Amino acid sequence: MSETSLQRRLSLLQATAINMTDMVGIGPFITLPMVIGMMNGPYFLYAWLAGAVLSMVDAMVWSELGAAFPRAGGSYNFLKETYGKDKGGRFMSFLFVWQTMIQAPLVIASAAIGFASYFSYLVPLSNIQSKLISGGVVIGIIALLYRKIEDIGKISVLLWGAVLLTMFWIIGGGIAHGNFMEPIKHINDGLNVNYGFVTLIGFASVKSVYSYLGYYNVCHLGEEIINPSRNIPRSMFMSIAGIAVLYLAMNISVVSVVPWHQAKDSQFVISDFMQQLAGHTAAKIVTCLILLVAFASVFSATLGYSRIPYAAAADGAFFKVFAKLHPTGRFPYVSLLVLGCIAFVFSLLFKLSDVISAILAMRILIQFISQAFGLILLRRKRAASEFPYKMPLFPLPAVLAIIMWAGILVSTGQKMVLGGLIAIATGTVVYFIKAKVNKEWPFKINS
Repeated sequence: MSETSLQRRLSLLQATAINMTDMVGIGPFITLPMVIGMMNGPYFLYAWLAGAVLSMVDAMVWSELGAAFPRAGGSYNFLKETYGKDKGGRFMSFLFVWQTMIQAPLVIASAAIGFASYFSYLVPLSNIQSKLISGGVVIGIIALLYRKIEDIGKISVLLWGAVLLTMFWIIGGGIAHGNFMEPIKHINDGLNVNYGFVTLIGFASVKSVYSYLGYYNVCHLGEEIINPSRNIPRSMFMSIAGIAVLYLAMNISVVSVVPWHQAKDSQFVISDFMQQLAGHTAAKIVTCLILLVAFASVFSATLGYSRIPYAAAADGAFFKVFAKLHPTGRFPYVSLLVLGCIAFVFSLLFKLSDVISAILAMRILIQFISQAFGLILLRRKRAASEFPYKMPLFPLPAVLAIIMWAGILVSTGQKMVLGGLIAIATGTVVYFIKAKVNKEWPFKINS
């Protein structure tokens, strides 16, 4: 066995658990009031449906690529294959790793910051104390992930159980309250389907889509998935469908107890919801469960992202030190530690609202849009037999994904779009300097 080879040990159940724990996290609990406030009406549920539709459409792109190229690193390999291993693919895959070294720690930091924010419901925190907690979450996650993949798979299933327990308690509370169907009956009150509504959906979807992100985490772990051509697509579609049902049911449950015009201004909406239902003690218990869910999300996200610099380094396209595996645990410990250190710094510097938009703006162009367009190009070049999973009505889902992601990119705001373009521009400069020195594409000399 090679010193840089991973092992296929993750089952469909474990892969789905990793995806779903990554998707839930602190996101839906923090963004729920944000989405309601942006839509400013009972029709805010449409923003969550829009997020589910976009995720399902985009998952078809990921499924084709993930089943065809089940390797560690996910998009790193997809971009390299779709744009040419020895051509533009080297440039696109480098840009992806470049932005991952910034964007991945932002994702990890966002969950840690959200954890600290919700923790303040239990104990009021000063700004310094909040930063200490968010930083401590990152350190705890790195320590927990510093072990072999089969142990991580077992931990993921346990954390997934905590996620489901929390969601079912919240949903069950709304059903038991007796007004669960009221928000559905009034979902169209005051609704006018016009340009203004579509614009609101676009801006609100920036927040709702953030809560769905993670359905593709299994692709980053492609080299560690058992029977990947079947299990990678299955785990993604199962994750999105399950999470969409849970998110919609949770939102309906919450506003059936806390009216939407009150929920939109609540900083701790789930805790307030439970307090109205069962008192202060129950509110504290559900808050602790939400914190456990947030911890689980950081755990899952960090696991997937740690494989991206590793994959690029093992392929000779990134710093060699990132290709090192732990001598006994067989996991990319250098990549894990470096991303954890950057995330720790970010968790001390940024605010949650800015991080959410920055995450989307940075990854949409390089990862989502470029990947979907690349798949269209690749399907024209290669035989259909090379794709174990084939999306229905190709290339319509890929085209729709590009259009929807472009709309969400614009909705992140001019400042965030500019920040994403700057990250791409600096990465482009670094790549061409590196390519010139190493005589790589487009400076490669044909022998």
